[in-house]
Amino acid sequence: MNNPIPTSLAPLKLGPHVARLPIIQGGMGIKVSGARLAGAVAKEGGVGVIASVALGLSSPYYKKKSDYFKANQLALADELKAARATAPDGVIGVNCMVAITDHEAMARTAAENGANVIISGAGLPLNLPTYTKDFPDCALLPIVSSMKAARLMCRRWGNTHKRLPDALVVEDPNTAGGHLGVKRQDLGDPAYDLSRVVPEIVAYLESEGYDIPVIGAGGIWDRDDIDQMMAYGASGVQMATRFICTDECDAADAFKQLYLGRKPADVSIVDSPAGLPGRAVHSDFIDRLDGDGEVAMQCFANCLRKCLCRDDKETFCIAYALDRAQRGDLADGLFFTGTNLYRSTEIVPVRKVLETLCLDDSRVA
Repeated sequence: MNNPIPTSLAPLKLGPHVARLPIIQGGMGIKVSGARLAGAVAKEGGVGVIASVALGLSSPYYKKKSDYFKANQLALADELKAARATAPDGVIGVNCMVAITDHEAMARTAAENGANVIISGAGLPLNLPTYTKDFPDCALLPIVSSMKAARLMCRRWGNTHKRLPDALVVEDPNTAGGHLGVKRQDLGDPAYDLSRVVPEIVAYLESEGYDIPVIGAGGIWDRDDIDQMMAYGASGVQMATRFICTDECDAADAFKQLYLGRKPADVSIVDSPAGLPGRAVHSDFIDRLDGDGEVAMQCFANCLRKCLCRDDKETFCIAYALDRAQRGDLADGLFFTGTNLYRSTEIVPVRKVLETLCLDDSRVA
């Protein structure tokens, strides 16, 4: 067993669970953050997160379209079991997107199979407490991007479910990767900057007497960023892109290599068939999508509640593109990323990343 990483950073309390390191590894689908990555992060003292979306596609349970939803549930159960075997005492979570058709089923499956935490965004998870009511020790963390959304979540959950979020993940859509919870035309609005939104939400929660930790997410890369979030009043951070170029990341080696040696200009915004913008690595796939080239339109299942590919025969199949990416298909894959893409320079163990983030300056020196 590894020696604990020493740090002066305060632990992160999420409901009844305490992570020794106040770092949540963000969920990345499809199966970019699975059991290997989540287990490795949790073993070192952070919060490891499995992305639940379309997990079944790369599992032995998926043979045909009709298997899709059941395969996702069985695959998530397997991933949680494997992550727990790596980190028996660690804090392990699942990211369950609101935008997916089986949001409820995956949230229930996560809770039933021992997830300590469920993180939910790409829409507001207004009914999440209902799905997990039989598992009160499962901490629930909605993702919000504004004061308005934070207030709505607290009031709605308080009035309807007689409980509050165990933490709020505050994500800056101007820097985060993957699906972004705002309209494309709102990207770039400084009103979403964490320097503004985090202190505002912290002050609101304090004024209401709510003991709810705030987690800063989006554009966070190094210890300076973490310290800055703490100065804003956050209790922890969520980081996803930072963990892509690790040995334990569940994606193919070709996927990880794509992120090395890039420039800030290598980041693009795509319009997902989910009706949300997404931030991704610029690629031949995106060039074809924006031009006259053909992209895959096949539909695996009714995987999204709203899908322009399925319903209007427009854009592309997001499940296919993300699945191809994690397999290392550089031609047909869509590779999500945050704006810090260009800062990835090598593939290293998860422990080295966490040491870089958590060791105090005197110890690093």
